[in-house]
Amino acid sequence: MRCKINTYSLTFRLTKGGITILPFTFHNPTRIIFGEGKASETGSITATYSKNVLLVYGGNSIKRSGLYESVVNQLQQANIRYVELGGVEPNPRLTSVYEGIRLVREHKLDFILAVGGGSVIDAAKAIAAGVPYEGDVWDFFTNKAHIQAAVPLGAVLTLAATGTEMNGSMVISHWEQKLKRGSGSPLVYPRFSILDPTLTYTVPANQTVYGSVDIMSHVFEQYFSLTPDTPLQERFCESILQTVIENVELALDNPEHAAARANLMWCGTMALNGGQISLGMQNDWASHGIEHEISAIYDIPHGAGLSIVFPNWMKYVYKERPDRFAQYATRVWGISPEGKTTDELALAGIEATRQFFTRIGAEATLSEFNIDDSQLERMAEEAVRYGPIGSFKRLHKEDVLAILQMCL
Repeated sequence: MRCKINTYSLTFRLTKGGITILPFTFHNPTRIIFGEGKASETGSITATYSKNVLLVYGGNSIKRSGLYESVVNQLQQANIRYVELGGVEPNPRLTSVYEGIRLVREHKLDFILAVGGGSVIDAAKAIAAGVPYEGDVWDFFTNKAHIQAAVPLGAVLTLAATGTEMNGSMVISHWEQKLKRGSGSPLVYPRFSILDPTLTYTVPANQTVYGSVDIMSHVFEQYFSLTPDTPLQERFCESILQTVIENVELALDNPEHAAARANLMWCGTMALNGGQISLGMQNDWASHGIEHEISAIYDIPHGAGLSIVFPNWMKYVYKERPDRFAQYATRVWGISPEGKTTDELALAGIEATRQFFTRIGAEATLSEFNIDDSQLERMAEEAVRYGPIGSFKRLHKEDVLAILQMCL
């Protein structure tokens, strides 16, 4: 089965006074089923889409929690024929995607059900795009081809982090080449995503930390923008940041804190569901590009890499628009502007970010992962392989290298 879906588009034009936003359209086709106990509806919901399913999941965590047994029982009760692809890696490998494509083709499956966090769902999306494509699915991640069709998919989310459960983006690692690349299409938006906050109760503390950093980082990529006169979008972003800050430590102190888990899960989805919080704003995404080069080589958790990169990126670029960073300091962190210059206020907000990440247990330096300067040159080159990255400040190789050196 193939699906074609239209999504949002943004158009900008440069004017003497800055960026003028032309009209945009927004469409998100993913059906969200949110709430405590909603995972019990997985079988019945999936059955409305298909009776021949590839079940994709990660390691043993869903088996230890009992979720795997529950999902399998539901599929059986709904008379759904399923084939399993387990063991999807935290930074999902291209090899797992190849295996999923093979299974779908061999068993003539027409739907993919991803049960897990962002890595599992990203792998499912890549499989969905790869099945109808006659070439190598990696072509989609190297700009050699664009997705023209995809097998439909659904998701059961187990970790608040990436927002992939409600968007058309995916990131896959080519481990043999030490490359980590992103791709996307409206065609790989999940048809449905089940968001049951109780599934996150058993998430290890470090994954809760890294997931929360990832959520905040997605917002940063959109919030730090050169686009003027976007008060609503800015407050959307600020509210998500504040909500994560207010809830992550509650979840760490009490993993079964229902409200904290629900709030974090919804923040993760809203932070990156196809651009809803930043429609009409120019986005950056340089920090994600830099982090991808780190984890492509060293396989560190994505959230950990972002925790290291983002405060250093902030220090490097804040003078492009110190007023936005000053606003961030006062609105998000509650720092008083009294007696401070705009630059001082901006730097105070950046320091508050670093201190918060450290307080919840996220790393601050690459050396904490025993990463030295031996691969910095390569990472900087790969980050700008298609030209300068970012929009808040255009970063060339020397800029990326400087930020990576700050991260050591």
